[in-house]
Amino acid sequence: MIKASDLAYTYHAQATASLADVSLSAEAGECLLITGPSGCGKSTLARCLTGLIPHLYKGQLCGEVRLDGLRTDQAPLWQLAEKASLVLQNTRAQMLASTVEGEIVFGLENLGLVRADIHQRLEEALDRFGLQAFRAQDPRRLSGGEGQRVMLAAMLARRSPILVLDEPLSMLDTTAAHELVNYLIELAAQGSAIVVCEHRSHYFEGAGAFREMVLNNPSTPIAVDAPLAPLLPVPPFDLTIRRLSVEFGQRSVLSDLDLDLSGGQVVALVGVNGSGKTTLLRSLVGLQRHAGEIKVTDGPPDLGLVFQNPDLQLFNPTVRDEVLYRVQSPDDSLYGWLMTSLGLERYQSASPLLLSEGEKKRLCLAIVLMRQPRHGVLLDEPTLGQDNHHRALLGRTVKRLAEAGRLVVVATHDLAWVQRHADRIVVLHQGRVAAEGAPDAVLRDAPLWQCVGLRVPEWIWGAES
Repeated sequence: MIKASDLAYTYHAQATASLADVSLSAEAGECLLITGPSGCGKSTLARCLTGLIPHLYKGQLCGEVRLDGLRTDQAPLWQLAEKASLVLQNTRAQMLASTVEGEIVFGLENLGLVRADIHQRLEEALDRFGLQAFRAQDPRRLSGGEGQRVMLAAMLARRSPILVLDEPLSMLDTTAAHELVNYLIELAAQGSAIVVCEHRSHYFEGAGAFREMVLNNPSTPIAVDAPLAPLLPVPPFDLTIRRLSVEFGQRSVLSDLDLDLSGGQVVALVGVNGSGKTTLLRSLVGLQRHAGEIKVTDGPPDLGLVFQNPDLQLFNPTVRDEVLYRVQSPDDSLYGWLMTSLGLERYQSASPLLLSEGEKKRLCLAIVLMRQPRHGVLLDEPTLGQDNHHRALLGRTVKRLAEAGRLVVVATHDLAWVQRHADRIVVLHQGRVAAEGAPDAVLRDAPLWQCVGLRVPEWIWGAES
């Protein structure tokens, strides 16, 4: 059983509490869903519930958490780790081993299991999460969704009585997300206590096993719908991709891919985990070695990329320094608009790495837009960690970029956002374009989605995002 009483926490470098006056409990066999706006403290709560706070983070903790009767501020971390497992929102921060198999086995060996039990749990985890083909690969070289499945496999193989998951659906495709929710219900039926912090609560609708708790931190900033910044129009252009191929060792990720894109569009890239979405974006900005040709009408493309993992783009001491880094003659009005409209104004003097994952994603968008790339921007899973308000804000922002003639390419599993905000969908499957067209037509093509292995949920047609 897990129980938190009058829990509050303030990080050492912050002036206001990241978590305030939270009490909750989850008995064996119960599932608790924690929802709430971006920055309300869900990730902080997950760290508190598993003992990472106060053992690994500096700050002021009030109240108490008990795991099967053990107080997290008094018991050693190794003892707490036997009671509870945590899947972080940024799963790359958890990866320790050089192979998928090693990542899963590492936690089992630390539990002191005998070799036969380790082997059995390993094979069950690889099968459950579709990772048999990746067992010898470096988990850090996999796609974001594949990496997330690796850490889910590693933590769930430990069979802890308490399981805490921070945004576990964030990088999973729709089919994998539904399968995970069903698996968590199975685990609860077997006696586990499950706590899930997640924005995508629609996946849990109809799953009666989950009890929802909304987390509202009074200090959570509310983004203002600021007037859209004026952007100079870009002359019409076409971006042409011909015979694009990328291989990782013996694995072909993209194979002779052809695609024509134009300025003035919001284009959504969708496909199962590992279909090549991130690889395509990295190729378009020159970060990925590839064969084939990528060009625009008047020369090489000038595009900005917002990474899937925001930590890879953050290295300055403050948010302001990050956004203005190496920007010659910065436009103060553009900077002010970005800070206000993206809900970052109060964080200008804060360390970027202390922001929530959703706030980091918005910061990286501000960084790219401050540089005003001429042909447009590429966004890799931009709705990760975003509540409905900020997802809608993102939609309005990319529409404004498209209206000014820029190309916006969004790699995402968030089909509800795509249905509402994209002008065009490109479906990737086995390294090629399987289909493309208007969102309404493509999303209603049931045989297509069955062929590529993705589920299109019925709720997207009434989604408010």
